[in-house]
Amino acid sequence: MIGVFPVRAFRDNYIWIIHNHHFALIVDPGDAAPVLAWLKEKKLQPVAILCTHHHHDHTGGITELAEKFGIPVHGPANEKIPGLTHPQTEGNLLKFPELPLELNVLEVPGHTAGHIAYHDQNRLFCGDTLFACGCGRIFEGSAQQMFDSLQKLATLPDETGIYCTHEYTLNNIRFARAIDPDNPELTALESQAEKKRERDEPTLPSSLALEKATNPFLRCDQPAIIQSASQHVGRPLTDPVSVFAALRDWKNNF
Repeated sequence: MIGVFPVRAFRDNYIWIIHNHHFALIVDPGDAAPVLAWLKEKKLQPVAILCTHHHHDHTGGITELAEKFGIPVHGPANEKIPGLTHPQTEGNLLKFPELPLELNVLEVPGHTAGHIAYHDQNRLFCGDTLFACGCGRIFEGSAQQMFDSLQKLATLPDETGIYCTHEYTLNNIRFARAIDPDNPELTALESQAEKKRERDEPTLPSSLALEKATNPFLRCDQPAIIQSASQHVGRPLTDPVSVFAALRDWKNNF
């Protein structure tokens, strides 16, 4: 039985640990200390590190963990990742027989130029590309790239769990409600998320089905989203990429 545990780091990061009763994969370890503590508590042996992109809050603990356990480091081939031993590109299949688990690699540029994601039939580890009810800022790519990356992720099965790496959900929902105020699923989602945060529980993982129903960045072809984005920029927007770009700029200053 495979489990996924969110180890908290910094202010709002989650370092995902994919594990069974004996072995573990570490996803985006920005800090080694909380990972080491959790692995020791659970008596787990890590077999690899998976990295999605080069930002320090996702890579800062890699060197210490890789050296301590002598494990491989998987990450984007087109980014500088500390201790990278296994550069990954789209279409690669990673096999971890200890769990057992197989993960496919997707290239999802936008947040960073070489950002990648890992997925199997049930789970998507997408770093800072797709968030619960939101998406990452565009630092190195273009709006077109980020839009295309999100559309690629949207083709995965609806039941796919979305394991992103920041607790941004409530803020994202409030932005989404400003754009799409008549969406009843957003209202219900906000109530659920607020209760989880009151109990100091993660709002993640989300699901792709839920994101398709509530995430404005995945719904740029919907009339309500188009209307709100057009009103915000003061002119008619006629294609989804323009709508997406307007939403992302709006969110940057929300």
